[in-house]
Amino acid sequence: MDLETETLCPDAAGLARAAALLRTGALVAFPTETVYGLGGDARSDLAVARIFEAKGRPRFNPLIVHLPDLAAARAIARFDDHALRLAAAFWPGPLTLVLPLRPDAGISELVTAGLDTVAIRVPAHPVAQALLRAFGGPLAAPSANPSGRVSPTCAAHVIEGLGGRIAAVVDGGACGVGVESTILALNPPTLLRPGGLPAEALEQALGQPLATGGDAARPSAPGQLESHYAPGATVQLAMTQASADAVWIGFGPDCAGADLNLSATGDLVEAAANLFAMLRNADRIAKATGKARIALAPVPDHGLGRAINDRLRRAAAPRP
Repeated sequence: MDLETETLCPDAAGLARAAALLRTGALVAFPTETVYGLGGDARSDLAVARIFEAKGRPRFNPLIVHLPDLAAARAIARFDDHALRLAAAFWPGPLTLVLPLRPDAGISELVTAGLDTVAIRVPAHPVAQALLRAFGGPLAAPSANPSGRVSPTCAAHVIEGLGGRIAAVVDGGACGVGVESTILALNPPTLLRPGGLPAEALEQALGQPLATGGDAARPSAPGQLESHYAPGATVQLAMTQASADAVWIGFGPDCAGADLNLSATGDLVEAAANLFAMLRNADRIAKATGKARIALAPVPDHGLGRAINDRLRRAAAPRP
């Protein structure tokens, strides 16, 4: 595959060009508030197959469908009272709901990996919203990076990983949240992937604790594979001091000697926004200095820290 990947401005002309490319079955990356997504027409088997091809993604891993509003989402999935309550509270925003697929939804079976459920969300980013409305249909959009690698939070990251493999990227600047959406299944409410919306906020809205679960061997939503989000260097967790053979990423003010720091003040929001870009930077430093490992300081496991630690555990998992 050898395409000339266009970089488009997020203005009317750029969005019109992006929508026109999507209508032909081509792939266009675009910013969301979480990370950049790799968009393709969710109704087209060809477009969705191209997403898997470009990413080198396992065919059994489902994709998230992005929609402009609740009305468009209800045309694709069945909503119960819990789902409607969560949509009213958190959409648009970094929440993905896994819901029963309507038989007449018109979504490619490649999107759902043959399941009778579909993962959907309404992004808050103004560029994502404008593109969805310009295109006029549902977009399947996993993160715009090679499968299993570090997710992209700016257009340059997309080009670095997928340049020459996709038609275009709409450059909307850096993503504000920096980690992917939280994924929730219902009946019972089950956290499938921690993400940009803290689980505590969901529990408060629902008035009950969330179950946790998911089968890494047969995912029902994205981001459940055991090895995922991995840089080139080996990742080591819970490193509390610098080491001569590792690039050390610290967290908080007590990490003197760290090569990088997710947040020098210990701010989990800042750390989440910096996570993927910092893993990429650490990987570059490791290659330049001949170090084989990236080590990370402990991150508190609450709020957005749960999402950060989930990504780091997957980055550190044995590679397939």
